[in-house]
Amino acid sequence: MSTLIEKSLDNSYSYSEYRNHISMLLQDGLSTGLTQSEDLTHYSTLNEARMNRLEKTIKVPQEIKDKLAGLEKEHILLVISEGWCGDAAQIVPVIKKMADETDKLELSIVLRDENDDLMNEYLTNGARSIPKLVLVEKDTQIARGSWGPRPHDAAKLIADYKAKHGVIDMEAKTELQKWYLHDKGESTMEEITLLLQNAENM
Repeated sequence: MSTLIEKSLDNSYSYSEYRNHISMLLQDGLSTGLTQSEDLTHYSTLNEARMNRLEKTIKVPQEIKDKLAGLEKEHILLVISEGWCGDAAQIVPVIKKMADETDKLELSIVLRDENDDLMNEYLTNGARSIPKLVLVEKDTQIARGSWGPRPHDAAKLIADYKAKHGVIDMEAKTELQKWYLHDKGESTMEEITLLLQNAENM
């Protein structure tokens, strides 16, 4: 596994490189990933606007700042993502804000379709769901846990909707985006902070 982590990190983007890569592809009418379509390019364009907004509006609560300041080990937040993914657009900027709060955290992003082996290690109920965060201890490059593809309450919203309606349609996606807007990234920050605190004791 450590070899896979090392290989994935070698193939990773910084946050700014990730954003620039998506933007450059969009200039050519393309999205990240092996599959190309008008829909995926449309979603990528929407997601750029979402990420721009979140970078300006997301605030890290003082309680989270205090917990991050208490970290003793250095960690890499290795995130599996794609530019067209709506959940990733809501979550990756939040993770970036957390990483900016402490020199104990470093954010690295890999694209799902270019990192099959890593993605296959972190499936969600057998699915290649993203974003997925792999928490890597920096000194040892050992994975100490994972999180994703969305916060607990957001995952429950989608699961309950699918149980009731049998499908995840546009209405479900709209409800999910409203949930993210209301939550302001706080559930993501709380859950990832808990993952970090648990990893400190390993």
